[in-house]
Amino acid sequence: MRPRASLAAVLALCGALAACGRASGSSAGELAVPPPTATGASSPAASPAASPDVSPEAERVAPLGKPGAWRITTYYTAVESLHKGRLKTVKGCPELHCSHGRTPLGSYPEDFLAVIQEEGSGRITSGPRRGRYLNWSHSVGYWLDGTTRDSAGRPLRPWSSAAADRSVLARGQRFAIVDCGRDGNGHRIEAAVCAAFRKARWTVTDLFRPGYGGENHADVYIGEETGPGFTGSPFYTTLSGATLGPS
Repeated sequence: MRPRASLAAVLALCGALAACGRASGSSAGELAVPPPTATGASSPAASPAASPDVSPEAERVAPLGKPGAWRITTYYTAVESLHKGRLKTVKGCPELHCSHGRTPLGSYPEDFLAVIQEEGSGRITSGPRRGRYLNWSHSVGYWLDGTTRDSAGRPLRPWSSAAADRSVLARGQRFAIVDCGRDGNGHRIEAAVCAAFRKARWTVTDLFRPGYGGENHADVYIGEETGPGFTGSPFYTTLSGATLGPS
């Protein structure tokens, strides 16, 4: 796992939020919705000669760090309706400013809860808490919220929010992925997938706990899962050997 600094740590001095992306490398399953074209971003279609995993931008902008040395992982928000299995009752905090609460927060599929503990957040789609989010961190436990959040208390923005080690990329640093590199299995990133990552403009709003992020590693938020096969989506991947540029 790659825990990021939590909202609770900032607002209540309670510890660090746990959230992870992990490598998939598979092209099976539902696709995540690609991000809208960023203002001022060049469209991959405008350069037919460009390869699927190397943008023309990589050749004309000064890279951040060493070219071809970045590892980009992804994280997402679980959706309850896409998960099945035995229901498990959880207890925690009914609101944000709380730690290790013991209030019953409802019963949810065990695999939904497993994803929340890995990714940090899940949207509830049934019962009286429908539309709210069940969030989790190592140091705070479960809590109910009206949204997913970055560590400054702002809602996470799909295809925009990112996390990194403070020694690698400072909070507030904006960056673009100008070269996708390869996936975790060494395969070329699919053209449509790489185009989506290249079009996005990311801002570091979360920080890894010291020792968890690693050198030349960033974690980018791609929004809610879109289907039961989401972890097989090519968007839920690792970009190995990527190149970053300023945004």
